[in-house]
Amino acid sequence: MQRRGFLGGGVVAFWAATLLPRSACSADVTDPAAHQAAAPALMLPKIWSMSLDPSPYLVSEKLDGVRAYWDGKTLRFRSGRPLAAPPWFVAALPRMPLDGELWIARGQFDRVSGIVRRTAPVDADWRAVLYKVFDVPGAPGEFAVRVQRVIQVVQAANQPWLQAVEQLRVTDAAALQALLNRVVAQGGEGLVLHRSDALWVPGRSDAVFKLKPLLDAEARVVAHLPGKGRHEGRLGALLLEMPDGQRFALGTGFTDVQRAAPPALGSLVTYRYRDLTPKGLPRFASFVRVRESE
Repeated sequence: MQRRGFLGGGVVAFWAATLLPRSACSADVTDPAAHQAAAPALMLPKIWSMSLDPSPYLVSEKLDGVRAYWDGKTLRFRSGRPLAAPPWFVAALPRMPLDGELWIARGQFDRVSGIVRRTAPVDADWRAVLYKVFDVPGAPGEFAVRVQRVIQVVQAANQPWLQAVEQLRVTDAAALQALLNRVVAQGGEGLVLHRSDALWVPGRSDAVFKLKPLLDAEARVVAHLPGKGRHEGRLGALLLEMPDGQRFALGTGFTDVQRAAPPALGSLVTYRYRDLTPKGLPRFASFVRVRESE
């Protein structure tokens, strides 16, 4: 059940036009200009430290879905590439930017990713997809005020698949850890903490953090290292290059099928790890998936 009004006052009045739905044709992914759009400027999280005080932050579940940016006309992947959603889906969205996650349920990333990445949307599959909105990119006001704006937009649209991400407050580190434990025990991925008084600023800052039992990151495949013993004749490890140029071998988390047909050279892969060495390399890293192109 969506919790309403727990942030108190400060609901911002809207221009009436921002609540009017767009026609489906305005989000036509065949528009050549739409394909040339650059990646949108979005707020990106840093890694949370339990030494920080969580009380100034609003806390939400980190949803394991596909991030989607609505620019007021077109629904886009984080890369800026248009996302082929059904006409009824985009027709109900307002004439204002929204930032959120296309999501089905916990543990359903592969399913939702497969649905939303098709070049031609399958209407019946999209009926299971929710658009969980957590911010209004570029809007004025503190995050707490922007959350109220998200709630108002969702209420005005009155669509079951368009939902505001629930935001909570915790009093201290112990309460935050208890919330994390509860979410993870129920199959969730982790938490996102966003300073309630932070203005919207694109990029990574101390306004937004993610907290997970295991961290994740992406790196590019630069070589296939041969296996030994049971894995002789197939992949032993991937040599990955991190964004800062450092390289490391990733040798765990693969199925036998993946070792026989490993991720292509040049592809981006997601891996999980526990923490970083003093040199900035991941400890106890394990393969998760190939990142699909967007």
